[in-house]
Amino acid sequence: MAMPRPTAAQLAYGSCTVIFSTLAMLLLSQTSSGAGIAVIALAALALGLLVAMTVPLPGKRPAAVEQPAPPELLRASVPAPAPEPVRERAAS
Repeated sequence: MAMPRPTAAQLAYGSCTVIFSTLAMLLLSQTSSGAGIAVIALAALALGLLVAMTVPLPGKRPAAVEQPAPPELLRASVPAPAPEPVRERAAS
């Protein structure tokens, strides 16, 4: 089984992450030793790989869960009361 090729979005996000995280870590650490630069470069590569692998692939969206339709309101089977006759008030 062949490995799927990375998409353009994965390449772009991963590359930008590697470049910017390397620059940020080098500027913040102010290291000048070869070992420190190598550790920073490896950490940036690992971070770029992580970002590239978490970019969602096109067409691999999870299926939407359908909500059941709300049940129809049940009507009461009790008949409505008969209307009372209107009573007139006596004039005073």
